[in-house]
Amino acid sequence: MRERFSCNAANFRIEFAQRVMIPCWRIIPDEVRRGEMARRHRSKPDIEHAQVTAPPQGGRYRPLDPARLDQIVRAAFDILAKTGMGECPPPLAARMVKAGAELRPDARVCFPQAMVETAIDRAAKRVNLPGFIEDFGLTIGGGRVHIGTGGAATEVLDGASGQFRGAQLRDLYDLMRLIGQLPNVHYGLRPVVARDMDQPFLLDLNTGFACLKACPKPIGISFDGAAHLPAVVSMFDASLGRKGGFRVQPFCFGVIVHAVSPLRYAPEGVEIMQEAMAHGMPLQICTAAQAGATSPVTLAGALAQGLAETLAGLMVVDAIQPGYPCIFAFMPFISDLRTGAMTGGSGEAAVAAAAAAQLLLHLGLPSTASAGMTDAKTPDAQAGYEKGYTVALAAQAGADMINLSVGMLGSIMAASCEALVIDDDMCGAILRAVQGVHMTDSAIDLDRIEAVATGEGHYLGEAQTLALMKSEYVYPSLGNRQSISDWQDAGSPTIWDTAVTRTKDLLQEPPTHLPKEREAAIRAAFDIRLPIGA
Repeated sequence: MRERFSCNAANFRIEFAQRVMIPCWRIIPDEVRRGEMARRHRSKPDIEHAQVTAPPQGGRYRPLDPARLDQIVRAAFDILAKTGMGECPPPLAARMVKAGAELRPDARVCFPQAMVETAIDRAAKRVNLPGFIEDFGLTIGGGRVHIGTGGAATEVLDGASGQFRGAQLRDLYDLMRLIGQLPNVHYGLRPVVARDMDQPFLLDLNTGFACLKACPKPIGISFDGAAHLPAVVSMFDASLGRKGGFRVQPFCFGVIVHAVSPLRYAPEGVEIMQEAMAHGMPLQICTAAQAGATSPVTLAGALAQGLAETLAGLMVVDAIQPGYPCIFAFMPFISDLRTGAMTGGSGEAAVAAAAAAQLLLHLGLPSTASAGMTDAKTPDAQAGYEKGYTVALAAQAGADMINLSVGMLGSIMAASCEALVIDDDMCGAILRAVQGVHMTDSAIDLDRIEAVATGEGHYLGEAQTLALMKSEYVYPSLGNRQSISDWQDAGSPTIWDTAVTRTKDLLQEPPTHLPKEREAAIRAAFDIRLPIGA
């Protein structure tokens, strides 16, 4: 290297380009280059009509070796058997004791390992999540990676002003409209809390309506109280045009926090779980202890306690209806121990989320990880690298669902339409990376290599290249691959500039999957605050 290149940095770059980069293009005829570029331009995917990216098989990344994996699982079993869970509602506790649990004098319910293992064995290993449009339905479980939203952000970054403001119902609707169109986002869990809804029931009802009207993919919402579920499910029935329709096509899953760390049940969450199960609503039950605050400071200890709390949710499901469709959101959050605040974009958060996914995949349980929770306040370089490695590691570890992975800012306190569009682009590359190297019978064609090497000297015009250019490769919708001069000629747009334009384009047309007559019936029966024609 020293013999071929100057030590001067500028000369190095020039000589590298001359010796390495430029010659590889000089051997390709100009007409071939121009023709290929034209084809590439014409084939750029139209995101408004793009198909949703197929979920790839994850699980190649294993942050825990077999010994550590077994050690954490055994520790979780021991925690449930010895410490158990506090604040279990008495009727449920009695039911659990009858099934083999033990009730300590301090009213903590403890679960023998054999009882937990039995619940794992008969738990649902796959959970079907239909979309409002059934073609968007998902099967969750087994390490197939699905990208989604989530969170309960109270602020939005306004794309027009660049300022933060309180989230409104219209913001939720617009975010969910984007989710319905973006090809690398598989489901939409409501990302923001509509702060203009001044009553808990109105919030739950209008959140459900805004999500179902905006997005034809599977949606997820949470509830302030169990008493709100019957009305929301009745509204879902009306949206499908028949009583009991939601039980047949449960396009919305219930996102429920069943545990308060450390190691206590959330009685109101357990009550909501029971009501959701009574209505046939798939569950995504959550535990989100914060290492160093509500779980041990060591990642191993946090994972052991978090897995115990996750399995404690399974014990509720098993006591009520064994095998009920339930997805386990095991989300070990991380503290910045200098301040005590949650940090979503740290390297520790990335490895903890991946390890949580690995643990649930090992147990055969459908999983949800949390990633993409950048601490950055704007979609800048910090947001890019924090989202990139946290989402990528969770995906490579085989998380079945990755909540919070797109659109979030400021440690999940804020959301942004433009960030959502940018993150969709990122997730396209991540999902492609999870696929790995495609090995087919024709992937390595020695005769073709011989022909090209002794012939034209490039593969751009080969039939295989043209046939596979869309399936073997993913092309960014926002990421800029122009030359520097072309980019400057175009006005030097930043990715934020491009995202602002793309977001406006995507929000031009209203969604059409909810028939107008059904929407009218819903508005006549319920207090819907989203303006007509939104």
